[in-house]
Amino acid sequence: MDKVNVEEKLRLFSEHWSPKIIGELNESYIKVARLKGEFLWHRHETEDEMFYVLKGQLIIKFRDKDVVLNDGEFLIIPKGVEHMPVAEREVQVMLIEAKTTLNTGDVTNDRTVEKPEWI
Repeated sequence: MDKVNVEEKLRLFSEHWSPKIIGELNESYIKVARLKGEFLWHRHETEDEMFYVLKGQLIIKFRDKDVVLNDGEFLIIPKGVEHMPVAEREVQVMLIEAKTTLNTGDVTNDRTVEKPEWI
């Protein structure tokens, strides 16, 4: 049972769209990531996904609307819902998602992180 300093963990990396695992809770991982620019349209068929904005502003695009998240706000995206995260400037986020969740969901490409790194 060691405490985790999220700010220290975020200082360990600078790449965007590459979530890092910082903890484990039941069958879920707690991850942090730096996001900048547009990601890609995708969905997670069997897992819900939670974005918690630590610093910055994140836009989650859906086909029918956009949701803007600021510092201290979070959004849970239900499984099966197509979405695209967009960060006009760098955003620091915490993600809580099932261990089976692939960052690109139903899409596999050069941004897919099959085995996120523990930091």
